[in-house]
This record gives sequence, structure tokens and C-alpha cells, in this order.
Amino acid sequence: MDYEIIRIDRDSWRIEDSGVRFFLLAGTERALLVDSGRSVHTARDIAAELTDLPISLLNTHADMDHVGSNPQFAAFYMHPDEEENFRRGERGGKILPVREGDVLDLGERELEIIHLPGHTPGSIALLDRSRRVLISGDPIQDGRIYMFGRFRNMEQYIRSLEHLQAWQGRFDAIWPSHGSFPVSPELIGRLHDGALRVLEGRAEGRPLEVHGNRILAYDLGFAAFLCDL
Repeated sequence: MDYEIIRIDRDSWRIEDSGVRFFLLAGTERALLVDSGRSVHTARDIAAELTDLPISLLNTHADMDHVGSNPQFAAFYMHPDEEENFRRGERGGKILPVREGDVLDLGERELEIIHLPGHTPGSIALLDRSRRVLISGDPIQDGRIYMFGRFRNMEQYIRSLEHLQAWQGRFDAIWPSHGSFPVSPELIGRLHDGALRVLEGRAEGRPLEVHGNRILAYDLGFAAFLCDL
């Protein structure tokens, strides 16, 4: 088995999969997979071993390490601004559009959509209202945040962090897709200040090659931004 299932609480699990994690959240009426893995292509089967509830899928965004098991679903939730990123891999399936302010009710567990463009145009986070947890996808993490190549926009990313700061009184912990688990909400402000330093040329980058791309890596100590040369 090349993945690890870790129970977070009575009805939440994280699945660690080759440097990325996805989540299974259960309510009283249905369950939701948040992303579907990188090397894992059987996320629905994994979820079915953990819950008897009907299982849906939501993608925080469409980078390849988050959609590994999407072919197991005929339809899945995704922000419509992410469709171009998703379809470039000639991927099929019906996108069920979700936008900021939409709420997915799993039964006594409401998940509110927050749109965070920048890492990708349709990146979203989920606010798990009753548990006061933010499931952040890639934008909020203490690992390496990819900001190079098509679809990335640092100015949008900074605006998204400013937008998210207005929500901070509504969650006490963040569950990111990469890096440490969990992380503190104070990381949002640190990422904002670090991204501004990178954008304004006040941070030093070092050349690096990632997946055949020559980039600049800005290691800020608490996280790193990987940006275009």
C-alpha cells in the first residue's frame, strides 16, 4: 500500500499519498472526498471502506496531484474557473460548479466554499463551520507552493490571502494538502508578507529545476514559493 489512512476525528480522515494528502469528511447523510490523490487511483474504494454513506467528490483545484481518482466519479464539485486547468489533461467527467458562498451540507456538517485564486484560477478552500476548521488545498501550507508556469498569478494570490484574513475569526485550525498537519491560522499573514517580499523583489531566490522547469525558489523559512525565472 503506497498510501496511509489517518483518522483525524470520529468522522474525518486524511489519506497521505506521496507528498500530498486528501480528505474524507462524513456527515449524517453523506460523505465528501476533498481531492482524490496523486498516485492513488482508487480513492472512492478507500472511502467506501471507511463509511457506508453515499460518497461525493470535490476538487480544491485541478493540478495532477489532486485528481488521481477523478475517473471513478461521473461528476464532481469544482470551481468553474478551474475547468481549463482540468481539461488540459484531456480529463473527462461532469463538473458540478461551486462558487464562493455555496454550502455543501453533509447532514449536520456544513462546508462553505471560499474562492482563493492565484495558485490556480479556481482554487478553493472549505470552511467546516461546526468544527471551525479550514481545509485549504494548496494556497495555505508550510511546504513548497508552486507559483510557476501557466495559471499561476502572484498578485491574485496575495489578494486571496488578504480576502482570507477577513475569515480568520471563523476557524481555529487549517488542514492543508501539503506540508505539516495541521497548521495555525497565523500562517496566512506570514504567507501574505512573504509573497509581497517576493513580488516586490525583497526576497532572494535561488535557481532550481522542478519537473523539468527552471525556476527560482524563495525559501522563507516557514514556507517556500517556487516562481518563474
